[in-house]
Amino acid sequence: MPGRLLNKVAIVTGSSSGLGRAIALAYAAEGAKVVCADLSSTARKDVVIEKEQGKPTCEEIIKLGGVSIFFMADVGNSNDLECLVRAAVAKYGRLDIMVKNAGVAAAGADGLKLVHELSDKDWDNMMRVNSTGVFYGCRAAIKQMMTQDLHPSGDRGWIINTASVAGLVGFVGAGAYSASKGSVVQLTKSIALEYAPHKIHSNCLCPGVVNTALTKQLTEHPEMHDRIVGMHPWGRLGEPQDVARAAVFLASEDAGWITGVPLPVDGGYLAQ
Repeated sequence: MPGRLLNKVAIVTGSSSGLGRAIALAYAAEGAKVVCADLSSTARKDVVIEKEQGKPTCEEIIKLGGVSIFFMADVGNSNDLECLVRAAVAKYGRLDIMVKNAGVAAAGADGLKLVHELSDKDWDNMMRVNSTGVFYGCRAAIKQMMTQDLHPSGDRGWIINTASVAGLVGFVGAGAYSASKGSVVQLTKSIALEYAPHKIHSNCLCPGVVNTALTKQLTEHPEMHDRIVGMHPWGRLGEPQDVARAAVFLASEDAGWITGVPLPVDGGYLAQ
């Protein structure tokens, strides 16, 4: 059976580890040509967990028989995102899917912070990567999608942003993170309305707490781990593959009449 994303061209930012790596691998397995984008093709040692170790994502895709290239990009730099899109089009002829996944977590080296404890630097860095970086990526992708012919499905493109359940509800100690992810949800909805007439889908993923390196500061202590698991009715943390499967769905023709949706992938967290 042909893959659900056969011959579609996808960019995945933050592809070297965590959700980005899982999404890139899932897209390649479904037949997409994947442009992996990150600050480095190999994840930093401080943002990788044991199960993510191995070849860089691009190399792993090629090893498994897929099609992929790597492009170094800082998502907080608008020129980098414009160059990223141009590189994808130069290599594969068009851009069908833009996954804006790269982000920074709420828990930094100093742990969670209340709003009055946040420095200007804390806030600015969170917004630069999680909010402004999503805008840069969406803008660059939309500019390209608007110029290209319709995909055989009748669609012109798919924008998929990684937000969070924290973009839909507040979290104590994560005010900047929640604000940044909330802006992603609202930008995603606005793009959906503006570009539906041009057949460009715009949706976002809202994961609960997923077992990645970015959450290990919260989950590595048994007491905290059990508390967080208890917040999710499904009784476990999410896994990157849980989110990747949803990302495949949103980029496929199965989601042909879906746009403007913040899709929770959260083990029931928001149902409470």
